[in-house]
Amino acid sequence: MKAIILNKTGEISQLRHNLQIEETGIPEISKDEVLVKLHFSALNHRDLWITKGLYSGIKLPVIPGSDGAGTIEKTGDEVRRIKINDEVIINPAFNWGENEDFQSRNFQILGLPENGTLSQYIKVNEKYIHIKPSHLNMPEAAALPLAGLTAYRAVFKKAEITENDNVLITGIGGGVSTFALLFVKALGAKVYVTSGSDDKIKFAKQTGAADGFNYKNEMWDEVLLSAVKGGIDAVIDGTGGNTINKLIKIINPGGRIVNYGATTGDTHNFDVRRFFWKQLKFMGTTMGSENDFREMLNFIEQKKIKPLTDKIFEFGDYISAFERMNRSEQIGKIVIRI
Repeated sequence: MKAIILNKTGEISQLRHNLQIEETGIPEISKDEVLVKLHFSALNHRDLWITKGLYSGIKLPVIPGSDGAGTIEKTGDEVRRIKINDEVIINPAFNWGENEDFQSRNFQILGLPENGTLSQYIKVNEKYIHIKPSHLNMPEAAALPLAGLTAYRAVFKKAEITENDNVLITGIGGGVSTFALLFVKALGAKVYVTSGSDDKIKFAKQTGAADGFNYKNEMWDEVLLSAVKGGIDAVIDGTGGNTINKLIKIINPGGRIVNYGATTGDTHNFDVRRFFWKQLKFMGTTMGSENDFREMLNFIEQKKIKPLTDKIFEFGDYISAFERMNRSEQIGKIVIRI
């Protein structure tokens, strides 16, 4: 089979040398595994960080990719729930553990250290395989798993958003933030967004956001405070950095800030006094449990939510897909046809 294999990490300019399509053997499955013939995969920032060597526990060579959708090619002797030719998606969160509040020490994400979805075939334990929601096509299904799961847990399990909330989603355009927008809108809550791109803000408003604010304007928080009637009750944030202090400033007393990433780095001079005086809740989150994944699938089927795909790249044009993500040009998920 053909697979995109990372043999060396480094700068994006070296990606053509470090990440290449190679011939490798089709995985042999065990009794409780299935062999999936992948039709589409999708990129996450995790994949980009791994190629740059900016991720912990990197072991090379490895096939990146956490998101994938395809059909069942072969099943192990003890597999009962999944059948050959079923159209499926993969839950990339392995070994969550028994505690729903946090992942176990054995938690892994598909695509490192286990080979991922940027290949023609992949073997996966049956328990992480789910029937594709019938209203989604294959590219949409491939776009769902990692970002959808992360957003679902942030919105429902951590922030506990209700239809009465005003919600701010930072850094709109990426996979998780876009899913968060779709989920919050499906609940009936009012959504506001930030971005460094006016085009992404415009897109978010067309998708259902009430308003958006360009964070390149240093006073965006003041503009928001003046514009949003009723203030902000909850924030879904993937940026971290010094944005956190602005969030503490703008959020209503008793509000909830849920953080799933730190694309702008660490937070300096954390505003502790304002934080405790406003009685805020600041929560971290990542991915989700197997229960979270099942609940997410049920929710998107019930609401007929469709992931927003940015652009579909052909398998041989995978470098362009990574470069597009590196430039932060995407709105929604970048998908690769296998």
